[in-house]
Amino acid sequence: MDLGFSEEQEMLRKTARDFLETECPTSLVKEMAEDEQGYTSELWGKMAELGWMGLALPEEHDGMGMSFLDLAVLLEEMGRACLPGPFFSTVVLGGLTILEAGNEEQKKEFLPKIAAGEAILTMALTEPSASYDPASITVKAVPDKDDYVISGTKLFVENAHIADYLICVTRTKDGAGKGEDGITLFLVDGKSPGITTTLLKTIAGDKQCEITFDNVRVPQKNMLGERDKGWPVVAKILQKATVAKCAEMIGGAQAALDMSVAYAKERIQFGRPIGSFQAIQHHCANMVTDVDGSRFITYQAAWKVSEGLPAVMEVSMAKAWVSEAYRRVTQLGHQIHGGIGFCMDHDMPLYFKRAKAAEPTFGSADWHREIVARELGL
Repeated sequence: MDLGFSEEQEMLRKTARDFLETECPTSLVKEMAEDEQGYTSELWGKMAELGWMGLALPEEHDGMGMSFLDLAVLLEEMGRACLPGPFFSTVVLGGLTILEAGNEEQKKEFLPKIAAGEAILTMALTEPSASYDPASITVKAVPDKDDYVISGTKLFVENAHIADYLICVTRTKDGAGKGEDGITLFLVDGKSPGITTTLLKTIAGDKQCEITFDNVRVPQKNMLGERDKGWPVVAKILQKATVAKCAEMIGGAQAALDMSVAYAKERIQFGRPIGSFQAIQHHCANMVTDVDGSRFITYQAAWKVSEGLPAVMEVSMAKAWVSEAYRRVTQLGHQIHGGIGFCMDHDMPLYFKRAKAAEPTFGSADWHREIVARELGL
């Protein structure tokens, strides 16, 4: 059974790796972690020239017309490089949502801008509860003539401080209880009056924000999809975003593994490489098992999502496994490197911090285990 990538996917992987090794060294990653904007327009522009922003967008909207599975291949290489910036929020949370729910006019207006690297987007979904359940949505959008007025607070909104547009998930139906009914999506101009964005301090240096909407007016034409029927769209995008995050994590775990194996071969103690000691060998064996297992379970889910097949269980299995596997791999990487692996000048802490930050993103391992259990009928 051939589980390998196609020739085109291998070419994409190699091109991405070569480009990111040159244009996105870890020195830049560390610099951007301290920079308020969090990315450079120069690197962003070069990525746009390669067509990456439009990789999974249709050719009719200036994209490359490739699949979600191809996007996962690219995201794995981005995770390997710890790529800073708004690619994930713009392409996965923004572009794929507009592609899924937008009308033709909205697609024609926004998707070419995304493909060209001319617009930065994000999704304002989670609130102070930090839950990914529809019951957590309390930010309201109230109709007023030809507009909707949005009020409330969103938390952990990636790259909101630099976003040109926010896809805001709101509640539009009074008396709808706290379920899926009454959820509506809006495209909100990031510079609209009444929006206050606060940049948060994070463990990984990624740019998470709190957004307060104080009677923000949004034209009715900026509604994405149907009123009160937005949650199925959110659920579908969350599936894709979860798999995409798993692909990123695999790349980071692979980098930590490669770094650790190389160090085990070159570090000499007691007259021989530390990789010759059984304890280090077993650490490396456990790491490669975690990495390869993560890759298999993630690409199985990515293929199903890409083909439009039911994938609830596969996606949650992947997230539950990969988020913990990434942490385990980086922890063992620290053990293999010893004291130097804990120095901030070393690259290992970059990956450990990203592993910790990714664990709760799009749902913790236990949250996804509960989904798997429900799919099993338990």
